[in-house]
Amino acid sequence: MQLSPGSWSILVLAACSSLAIALWPIPVRQGETFWTFSLDHAAMYEPAIQDWNRAQATEKDHVTEYVIGMGTLARRLQSGFLSGTPVPDMTEVESSSISNFFSGPLDAVGFTDLTDRIHQEGLDQQMTLASFSPWTNRGRIFGLPQDVHPVLLAYRADVVEAAGIDVTKIQTWDDFVRLMRPLIRTGSESPRYLLNVWDTNPQDMEILMLQAGGGFFDGNLKPVLNSDVNARVLSTIVNWIAGPQRICMNAPAFDAEGNYLFLHGNVLCSLMPDWLAGIWKKDLPGLGGKIKLMPLPAWDQGGLRTSVFGGTMLGIPKRAPDFEKSWRFAKHLYFDPDMARALFKTDSIISPVRAFWSDPVYDEPNPYFCGQPSGRLFVQMAAQVPLRTSSPYKPQAAIDVNNALIRLRRFAESKNIYDVPSLISQAHVELAAAQADIERQIETNAFLQLSAREAHE
Repeated sequence: MQLSPGSWSILVLAACSSLAIALWPIPVRQGETFWTFSLDHAAMYEPAIQDWNRAQATEKDHVTEYVIGMGTLARRLQSGFLSGTPVPDMTEVESSSISNFFSGPLDAVGFTDLTDRIHQEGLDQQMTLASFSPWTNRGRIFGLPQDVHPVLLAYRADVVEAAGIDVTKIQTWDDFVRLMRPLIRTGSESPRYLLNVWDTNPQDMEILMLQAGGGFFDGNLKPVLNSDVNARVLSTIVNWIAGPQRICMNAPAFDAEGNYLFLHGNVLCSLMPDWLAGIWKKDLPGLGGKIKLMPLPAWDQGGLRTSVFGGTMLGIPKRAPDFEKSWRFAKHLYFDPDMARALFKTDSIISPVRAFWSDPVYDEPNPYFCGQPSGRLFVQMAAQVPLRTSSPYKPQAAIDVNNALIRLRRFAESKNIYDVPSLISQAHVELAAAQADIERQIETNAFLQLSAREAHE
């Protein structure tokens, strides 16, 4: 068969390009790679990485930092673990992504099991237990925690104090509603409500459930969605967001409309993890000098006054060629007092290392929060944050419980029933459906079933 001139041209180009690729020098990567999903973290770490690299004897001991979007980073890690393609020597992972790595047997988890090393070096005694919980699965720890993330209540002090309300008298959520209700303004062009909790904001639901002592799974990763505590929380949220006694407005974080409503005083209070305090300072500078912080109102007198949301770990993939080197670098970042101070000054995040909590940086007056020492207020709650689950089914459980909340609100509106005691039984009906869905999914996972039997035995 005779080839046309065009076909010959294609063959010649293909041969030349193949030869060029074969002969092209491919640089060999020097040193270790470190992935993070946060531009703020990357900028904060850069001086420490430069100091680390200067202290190394050769270039092969240097660390190079890369910033990869949160979702992309998680997908690339998962793909690398499953396919054997390149992964970093060290990486940060956010708590919303970590459960994806725990669905199989423990020996298939792509991160190095750090449990024994952490115990041997006493790092678990230096950090809060709750900070390890998102990275602990079936009793094994797969990452060093960067943070604690206690939650406080942020409130518009300019409005609340002008009304003569003494927030020190607010001990429970019932106190909060009773004392703050006079500030609600309805039937006007500029309505005002007390809190930004809503049935489409599942993070608020989770914060309140954990504070009340509820949650999605117990310590053995058994689903406990249909609990009395969860039923009470969902019924209370419906009471807050619907009906004649409504106190809430939909003003979600990271949302232009939500930011507008806070800036213009349409909503007065927000559940605030320490990291959100840092984001508000950057995204809502107009609220500077108008906001103060206080402990969360407890669900019952004498109850827990904080909660937790979010988190970041530093993990070392099993395929990292030099674990000891990666481990030293991980501690260089997370156990350095200068880095802990930078973490707070950059993002308002409290270190989980207890020895750092006495640092004067946390006592500095914060102009954004009307001169309050915001760091000290978060530190005072850091040791009390509740434990969290690392179940691979946690994201789906959160969706199912949130859907139960939405159905409960629809039930309340259809029956014109909004008081909490009258909603409890229906809340159990909705949560039972959510629990049944999660249990069906877990029953299909032979690895988790085996782990549960081994834990029971």
